[in-house]
Amino acid sequence: MIPLTLAEIAEAVGGRLMHADPAAQVTGPAEYDSREIVAGGLFVAFPGEHVDGHDFGARAVASGAAAVLATRDMGPDVPAILVDDAQDALAPLARLVGRRLIEAGLTVVGLTGSSGKTTTKDMVAQLAAALGPTVATAGSLNNELGFPVTALRATAETKYLVLEMGASGHGHIRYLNEIVQPRIGVVLNVSMSHLGGYDSVDGIAQAKGEMVEDLPAGGVAVLNADDPRVAAMASRTKARVVFFGEGDRAEVRAEDVSLDERGRASYTLVTPDGRVPVSLGMTGRHMVSNSLAAAAVARELGLTGTALAEALGAMRTVSTRRMDVFDRADGVTVIDDSYNANPSSTAAALRALATLAGDGRRRSIAVLGQMRELGEHSRDAHAEVGRIAAELGVDRLLVVDPEAAPIADGARSEQMWKGESVLLADQSAAIAALRDDLRPGDVVLVKASRYRTWKVADALRAADADGVPLTMGDAGA
Repeated sequence: MIPLTLAEIAEAVGGRLMHADPAAQVTGPAEYDSREIVAGGLFVAFPGEHVDGHDFGARAVASGAAAVLATRDMGPDVPAILVDDAQDALAPLARLVGRRLIEAGLTVVGLTGSSGKTTTKDMVAQLAAALGPTVATAGSLNNELGFPVTALRATAETKYLVLEMGASGHGHIRYLNEIVQPRIGVVLNVSMSHLGGYDSVDGIAQAKGEMVEDLPAGGVAVLNADDPRVAAMASRTKARVVFFGEGDRAEVRAEDVSLDERGRASYTLVTPDGRVPVSLGMTGRHMVSNSLAAAAVARELGLTGTALAEALGAMRTVSTRRMDVFDRADGVTVIDDSYNANPSSTAAALRALATLAGDGRRRSIAVLGQMRELGEHSRDAHAEVGRIAAELGVDRLLVVDPEAAPIADGARSEQMWKGESVLLADQSAAIAALRDDLRPGDVVLVKASRYRTWKVADALRAADADGVPLTMGDAGA
């Protein structure tokens, strides 16, 4: 965070100082975990039913915090800025910091979409870092808490601030834009994600479009030309529009796409600067679209030509549990894409599974759990995922938790499918099923909404790390 006196912070958040020197400065980031506090930082104390941050105020100050943003007095040894709601206070503080940094030359990139946000945000951050100091959202901390906390990590040395922006209802993205306004806004796609918070997929498009509606006239809207709902957002912005995709309309596009045996894409990147070959190091055909969005942003920041192609090829997975492909010592390949799931991202992961299985040369196993926040469309969406798994020829489908049962029903509805579907009570049952059946050479995909298959992915990884195979039998069993 840029240096601010406690008096300036109190004024920005509408708080009052308690046991604090108004001239004392905060020079470090804002943290709500006292273990992460660094000298000069600001500790944000959230009240909680089981853990109350105020109980750690003294520890944070002892660790170097300049003050605590809090809702109650913690004693004479804890300098504090008291507010009615600590989380709500982060927004105006981030607004102050963001405004000053933008005036000093900071470029803010905002990114949203139904799927691929975190991966693409990580891509943009890696490309931007080749040009200058960059701060980006950690993981998927893209809500009303994570967004301002990320913005407050920017310093006077930061050149690029890359912010992932999530939404589960109308007005959510607009609220984030009002905290720190991006100059470059990216919309990746619109699909059936968080549908429970909207009346339709068109409603999702309306909400995602808040990103480009709020861009300044001197800004840039980076839009997916291959997604009709996203492409239509061009009429909703006063900013200059740059399209990415694989069709002729795209200013930044991919031609001659091919996949290797690991599902990694190569293509010719076509831009107004010319044509350059690109080879990605990340698994999944859907990474092409993500990388094109990142390339479009990078061009706006000044990275072009061969340097851009090389930087695209050097990108790697950063955030955990997102298309993390690893080979175990026993010959099993695992695709850990378990962080979260919606219908479109699950379909993309299933296609990656089919690619790694080599059209049947290796046995493919999909461990799939519930996709949440789909509202009244939940059953149909889960069944469609099952049908896609069957159409792709997945050999074995392990469905975790009865709430995800429509996945199994959808797979079984495909009469030509020769695979097997098993409905399992929970993750422990899925781990046991893999232990009994997994064979060397298998390819396993693990995916579901947050937490619902994490134990399965961890068991597959731990078995390899500990040198204890999670396989029974051999390749010929």
